[in-house]
Amino acid sequence: MTEAILLVGGQGTRLRPVTVHTPKPMVPAAGVPFLAHQLARLAAAGVDHVVMATCYLAEVFEPHFGDGSAYGLELEYVVEDEPLGTGGAIRNAAERLRCGADEPVLVFNGDILSGLDVRDLVATHTRRAADVTLHLARVDDPRAFGLVPTDDDGRVLAFTEKPTAPEEIVTDQINAGAYVFRRSVIDAIPRGRAVSVERETFPELLARGAYLHGQVENTYWLDLGRPEALVQASADLVRGVVDSPALPGERGEALVLPGAEVAADASLAAGTVVGAGARIGAGALVHGSVVLDGAEVGAGADIRLSLVGAGARIGRRTVLHGAVVGDGAQVGADNELRTGVRVWCEAVLPDAALRFSPDVPTGSRTTEGL
Repeated sequence: MTEAILLVGGQGTRLRPVTVHTPKPMVPAAGVPFLAHQLARLAAAGVDHVVMATCYLAEVFEPHFGDGSAYGLELEYVVEDEPLGTGGAIRNAAERLRCGADEPVLVFNGDILSGLDVRDLVATHTRRAADVTLHLARVDDPRAFGLVPTDDDGRVLAFTEKPTAPEEIVTDQINAGAYVFRRSVIDAIPRGRAVSVERETFPELLARGAYLHGQVENTYWLDLGRPEALVQASADLVRGVVDSPALPGERGEALVLPGAEVAADASLAAGTVVGAGARIGAGALVHGSVVLDGAEVGAGADIRLSLVGAGARIGRRTVLHGAVVGDGAQVGADNELRTGVRVWCEAVLPDAALRFSPDVPTGSRTTEGL
């Protein structure tokens, strides 16, 4: 039996208003909850038992995924009464594991889309007889992530969480949010309190001389913590930039779910998703965007690299470029919402209420309460 823990308890504050009604791993990407892609990839890699560590909006997971049989998995759910951090969540979920002390346990963050070869990560962990094996990714700008330098043999040398000083940036290798733990290492994490695996568990293991191995795999990797990343991930899944057995249709320029209505002269491209029951009006352009279930896009609207929430309404000729519109919001005709603008759930923006001059930077604006 190969077992995994999925960490899906975060509040997704950087994604709001997308996560006001929906936990981050359940936000649709390429037509299904993002978590469905992770479960399908785990099943394809030979995992057969998964424990979900839930907290925020924990009640939505089990009704959707049930016992996991639809994915060829056995799923169990563990709820944190209060947030326990990454390490505490892993320890809490470990109560449902069945493997022995020396067996490998996969642990995944619930907000990472990756082309990681899961079988190879486990094989490397076993071959190296490591206490923990970490998937490491290389990024151009590592300042927003945890840095993990290694020696020439892949042995982890240190952990630096989100460096602030230039001298702290000693590598472009970052913690990519996928691990293989020796079960006994998980059992040694303190119970019943918040623990950060990145700031507490891993540094303490290094200090005690444990063997932590870092495996750098140059594959697709994306942290879905920001709305623009979520939109990109959805488009990349639809276009087949990264594979997923859970994609509910053929790869291509657009994915239109059952019950959606798209005008004959509308333009859908660049990995756009149109959700069930959504409507796209005449002459509308929707490129590289996510239009969730039941939303409406008016005639002549121009939607690019944006997310339109479930049941939202976008007026005629309105422009969304890099914007987010929350569930049930109404954006009137002839508005212009550009990069960084977020319209809160159920907010109402009247016709022609928001337009930007080319000389005025948009920054990040929120229309909460309008």
